[in-house]
Amino acid sequence: MAKKILSDDDSTLFRQAVGKVKTIENDKVLLNPRSTHISTNHRQQALQEQASVVGEQVKAEDHLSFLTTGLNKDVLKRLRRGYFGLDAELDLHGLTSHEAKRQLQRFLHDCIEEGCECVHIIHGKGYRSKSSYPVLKNNLNDWLRQHRDVLAFCSASPKDGGTGAVLVLLHLTDKYQ
Repeated sequence: MAKKILSDDDSTLFRQAVGKVKTIENDKVLLNPRSTHISTNHRQQALQEQASVVGEQVKAEDHLSFLTTGLNKDVLKRLRRGYFGLDAELDLHGLTSHEAKRQLQRFLHDCIEEGCECVHIIHGKGYRSKSSYPVLKNNLNDWLRQHRDVLAFCSASPKDGGTGAVLVLLHLTDKYQ
């Protein structure tokens, strides 16, 4: 196929239509379908919302929060208040991104297999990060949003790690809808 040559006018019009362009670091996004209890429209809306949030950087003291589309907002309130209790805990302090992702995947798989409903994940605040943003905290924020079995998560209470940890709700049952 021959390469099409654009005129200067067409090229300018294209650039104006596209607007500002931001280079992406990774073009692979894992989009896992949510529970079968969520309609196709809700699933598409959730994936669009995820795409707009994934990649946005959070700072060390920023609170994390996520709720799957279709769930009652009271679920997130109950999660923050410790309503569900903790079934397991994972500490990712000091791990590289690659190690942390591998540990997280194994941990979530094991928790789901064992029927855990609510887990505590410590990621730290990233004060020693070379960039001005905490690496593990941002990665975890993205990874959890993309995981098909994560229904909700939020930053932990100050006594449980505050903005350096998250509480994660797993498994959908009818009582949370």
